[in-house]
Amino acid sequence: MQLDTTSSIPLHIQLKIMIEKQVIDGTFTDQIPSERQFMEEYNISRSTVREAINHLVQEGILEKRHGKGTFVSLKPIHDWLGNLSSTTETILQMGMKPGAKLITHYTTTPSTYIQERTGFTEAYFIKRIRYADDIPIGVERHYYPVAIGKELVKYDLDNATLYDLVENELGIQFAAADQTISSGMLLNEDREYLKVPSGSHVLIAERVIKDEEGQIIEMEQAFYRSDMYTFKINLSRKFG
Repeated sequence: MQLDTTSSIPLHIQLKIMIEKQVIDGTFTDQIPSERQFMEEYNISRSTVREAINHLVQEGILEKRHGKGTFVSLKPIHDWLGNLSSTTETILQMGMKPGAKLITHYTTTPSTYIQERTGFTEAYFIKRIRYADDIPIGVERHYYPVAIGKELVKYDLDNATLYDLVENELGIQFAAADQTISSGMLLNEDREYLKVPSGSHVLIAERVIKDEEGQIIEMEQAFYRSDMYTFKINLSRKFG
């Protein structure tokens, strides 16, 4: 694939996008080609290559190692569908360090949509940033019955796993969940947390969790960077 010299999009931005796509699809997993290789492949100047790579370094997608070259610095996180696991568990399974930061929490009257999905006319709202190896990967918005939410915020929610608190500290066992995944826009108020450009699309994972009695315990709307979060599922075909 060649760069379009007639496009209004600067060459370094075109190259940046192409390199980023190759990181996401797994073409580049460790060290990326040298500046000279990019120059020869796309017939562009060294300054164009450097500008593209510098952008990716600033965004945390690539990292420069003195005397060695430029390497992929992020590992996409794979969330396996069909398993009711926490984000923390998913990140740990990928060999990365999970983290979280509490942004806000309060009692609220949820939107009509949340009310229709949960039956909550009043809910306790908790918003956190999620990290993998200290890189912000998502913003998670949780809605709980007020009584449960008020108990949760008694604990240190920075770096805590909410699933563990609900099950181990509050004694509520999760039994089932409905999950939908879509692509959409990150809310403007949350854009600063993920350090992504205006208009960026993200993966939106919406999950409604029930206890053993079928009562809704939590609704979560999570907005994840699409360059760092992917969903997989194992499929099989039955014959006969």
